[in-house]
Amino acid sequence: MQENNPDLSKAVALVYDRERDNAPRIVASGRGEVARQIFSIAQEHSVPMHKNQSLVETLLRFEIGTDIPPELYKAIAEVFALVYKLDKKKGMEI
Repeated sequence: MQENNPDLSKAVALVYDRERDNAPRIVASGRGEVARQIFSIAQEHSVPMHKNQSLVETLLRFEIGTDIPPELYKAIAEVFALVYKLDKKKGMEI
């Protein structure tokens, strides 16, 4: 995720399985080369992406493997809803 950051210098990857997870979880995050690798892997695997610089900055404060805290549920739910809607238009299933 990122916004107005054309050099792709920051990225956070989330995963959420309704049947297995209590909350979305951070599975990768980083800056610089690590962020570029996250974007590259996401593109290779057609992983949906959303750009939001302020949310990325917040999520970078948490360790990999951390569940998203309840105070961020609304922001993350909005991201997931947007990504789901965009993928549905493309005919993809998340």
